[in-house]
This record gives sequence, structure tokens and C-alpha cells, in this order.
Amino acid sequence: MLISPISLLVLLLVIVFLGFKVLPEYERAVIFRWGRLARGIVGGNGPGVIIILPLIDRMVRVSMRTVTMDVPPQDVITRDNVTVKVNAVVYFRVVDPQRAIVQVEDYLYATSMMAQTTLRSVLGQSQLDDLLSKREQINADLQRIIDQQTEPWGVKVSAVEVKNVDLPQEMQRAIARQAEAERERRAKVIHAEGEFEASQRLADAADVISRNPAALQLRYLQTLVEIAAEKNSTTIFPIPIDTLAPFIKGLLNK
Repeated sequence: MLISPISLLVLLLVIVFLGFKVLPEYERAVIFRWGRLARGIVGGNGPGVIIILPLIDRMVRVSMRTVTMDVPPQDVITRDNVTVKVNAVVYFRVVDPQRAIVQVEDYLYATSMMAQTTLRSVLGQSQLDDLLSKREQINADLQRIIDQQTEPWGVKVSAVEVKNVDLPQEMQRAIARQAEAERERRAKVIHAEGEFEASQRLADAADVISRNPAALQLRYLQTLVEIAAEKNSTTIFPIPIDTLAPFIKGLLNK
């Protein structure tokens, strides 16, 4: 049975259509020939045009762009036995497409699971105060540990950021009371320091006035001016104790 030229042309077009693949700049191809990893494919592994053998080769596309993955909220018990709910975000990308396909079944799912277990492990070794105040150090530790685990898969973790730390209501109230007590303590310390500095200045002023009686008289006059400015009906004239001392002494001797 002879095959018509039209049938041959259609068959050729189908083979060409199935054999030519175009990959965008951000994708790479992993090709299997008869089930084995193929090498030396025309066009390489992308980007651009790749020629494969239909029905013999199987091509798997791998994106090389950075993936932003949300880590679901995890219940974590810190070192000081406080239960918190923490979620995070992981930034990673594939750097070796062949290992990402051959070494692990699903690198996206595997990276997500690794991030969740590492998040619980690392935060479980931290104090609550460190979790709230040393966020950058914890993020760096998470990134380093997860990246070491995903490196055999050809996945590079570039950053890990802890997003939210949800505390129990009792712990939130305790932290609020602690912060209020700390503010009151600082206010009392500042007030005491101000009183101490004021007493030092008063002692210095008294020492200066004691060496110059005219300064004391000027202070009396200034006080009179301040009292008169208030439009009071009563005017007080301060009299130095030294002036009354002889009279007081005479009364005591009688």
C-alpha cells in the first residue's frame, strides 16, 4: 500500500510540530531518552529552540525564576515553654534543573516541607524574647539550614523571613504589663535624676549667695516682684533671719 504525498507531508508536519520545542528565557529543559537522562540534545537545555525525538524523548520544563513560597502557620513551643503560632516566607530558585528533577520527586513540595520542619526546629530552640527582638539572626539561621538541606536537589534558598508571631492573649497581656512597668521605672529614674541635679544646682546657688549677702537681697527683691505680679492684696516682705537673731536671743535670755 502506497502512502500518498499528502499523508507523508502531514506526518512530517506532525513530527516537526512534536519535535521542535521553544523555551522562554526563564525556563530550562530536562530531557529523558528511553527513560534515561539525555545529553547532547540539539539546542541544549534552553532557552530557545530545542529539537527532540517524538515518542522517544520526554521533556520536562523547569522554571529558573525565584519562587516565593508561604510557609503555613506552625505551632511552636519556645525554649521557655511559650506556645506561639509562626508563619514565614521562603525565597528560592532552581540552579541545577537536572538535579531538581532527578534527585527529588517534587522539589516545590519538598522545599515547603523542609521549611516547615526547620521553622519548628529552630524556633523551638529560641527564647520568646529572642524570637521577638532578634528576628534578623533567626532569619539568617533559617536560610542557612534550609539551603544546606536543599542543595543536593539543585535548589538555592536566597532568603527566609519570619512574617507573623501570634502570641496567646495571656502572654500579650503579660508583655503589655511588663512594658508599662518598664516605662514607669524609666519615668521614676528620670524624675529622680532630675531631682538630684536640681538639688545640686540649689546647693551651688546657696553656696554662692552665702558668700555674697547682696545676692540674697537681690533674690528677696525678685521674689517681691514675682508676688506683686500676681495682683495679690497681701504683700509679703521677707526679713532675713539674721536681722531677728538679736531680738530672739534677748527673749531667750530673759
